[in-house]
Amino acid sequence: MNKMPLLQLKRLGIDTHKEAIIYMREDCHICISEGFKAHTRVKVTLDDRSIIATLNIIKSSLLEKGKAGLSECAWEQLKAEENNEISISHARPVESLSYVRSKIYNNVLSEVQLNEIIKDITTGSYSDIHISSFLTACAGGRLDVQEIASLTKAMVETGNRMNWQKQIVVDKHCVGGLPGNRTTPIVVSIVAAFGLTMPKTSSRAITSPAGTADTMEVFTNVDLSLEMLKRVVNQENACLAWGGAISISPADDMLIQVERALELDSEGQLVASVLSKKISAGSTHVLIDLPVGATSKIRSDKMAELLISYLVAVGNKLGIKVKTITTDGSQPVGNGIGPALEARDVLAVLQNDKQAPSDLRERSLLLAGNVLEFSPDVREGEGYKIAAEILDSGKALKKLIAICKAQGGFREVPEAQYTYPVLAQQSGVVVNIDNRRIAKIAKLTGAPEYKVGGIDLHIRNGSSVNKGDKLYTIHTNSKGMLSYVLDYVKNFNHAIIIDSNNLRAVPRQNFLPF
Repeated sequence: MNKMPLLQLKRLGIDTHKEAIIYMREDCHICISEGFKAHTRVKVTLDDRSIIATLNIIKSSLLEKGKAGLSECAWEQLKAEENNEISISHARPVESLSYVRSKIYNNVLSEVQLNEIIKDITTGSYSDIHISSFLTACAGGRLDVQEIASLTKAMVETGNRMNWQKQIVVDKHCVGGLPGNRTTPIVVSIVAAFGLTMPKTSSRAITSPAGTADTMEVFTNVDLSLEMLKRVVNQENACLAWGGAISISPADDMLIQVERALELDSEGQLVASVLSKKISAGSTHVLIDLPVGATSKIRSDKMAELLISYLVAVGNKLGIKVKTITTDGSQPVGNGIGPALEARDVLAVLQNDKQAPSDLRERSLLLAGNVLEFSPDVREGEGYKIAAEILDSGKALKKLIAICKAQGGFREVPEAQYTYPVLAQQSGVVVNIDNRRIAKIAKLTGAPEYKVGGIDLHIRNGSSVNKGDKLYTIHTNSKGMLSYVLDYVKNFNHAIIIDSNNLRAVPRQNFLPF
């Protein structure tokens, strides 16, 4: 039998996040003989290790003849070294893609079919294009309760699953869409100080300027190994870690990466994402916060009711107690929007600072109180009072610092190099703050990738303002980014509406950076 032709590896240092890419010359003898074209899915083998990768064709001198390159994630998966020799062959057809095509035509998927899809996604057999097709086919209410339960179960089974050997292990999650709503670190600190076990794993931001993991990364290390996570929880009753680092529901992180690019977070995928992470983390009782507002992720009570029915039904099917609470999603929470600014607000609440945002404090106490009521030692209706006593005593602050130190150390909150106040152009009353547009502005500052990026709100719905008053302050570490944000605010922003006494405000005229 003839040996397969080999190519030598050259490290190009190209980051494609989690998508495996192989780079080959247009005149490569293997490309020509095998009929490979750009975007062909190929099998790449190094010694006894193989991956499926998408082919990109190089039409320049970036690669020498006889050489091939890999994206950084593919390089790491193969444990490659410079000049290693690899073989490339046709990838086997991915059978589960036929199930995705079936779903595109709105057919119901079985548990076996969904399990095969998720397994193939996790093993890298799907490109980002394939994943986006699956996500789109499942969006718009096209998954029924049984499909969502099967999807959730499949996502759990493809990763690690923790077991704490306790009857009650609690968790809390917010479905998102509300800028600044960084209650989780406060809730975890209160609940852990009370004595309940809360192994909190969180995602990074999908469509927002910050996720819980992004904000916690301001304070401490969130990339914990499974062993370290267990040690922290056993020591402090809780952790505040990024779920992607410990391979719990790994398919979810791959789906989220594509969802982020699509700015898509459909109901069925949302439920599967949330509950798969909670079940994998070993939680038995979960509180889900659903903010409802015209510009939040959940825009109506009807949508909230649908999600609640899915969450409770899927939780029952998979043996986890799910409690839901709907909250006000009409405007951002707290003052800061962006990882460092939200971390500052969290710390202010835990320190019982008089300048701390009262809405963030009250919302955190409401949620913490509901979580505490999972305990048989807390009667219904008493949770809020107990949570407030723990917060006011300083025990919650002490617990957050202890958790951070156990995860690698507690860091001070950094500040941005550049700030710029955005002023009201007329007097009046703030009648609307658009969550999505405010989040867009914060993201344009570089958040969440740049931790200090974001905006600091100085007003709320109902606030009276005079011409020249600060509406919010932009924070960034880049002059170029600041200029870009200000250009957006001047030309496209409709984030805040001010109603004057004499004339109903025109959004673009109300709110300019000058």
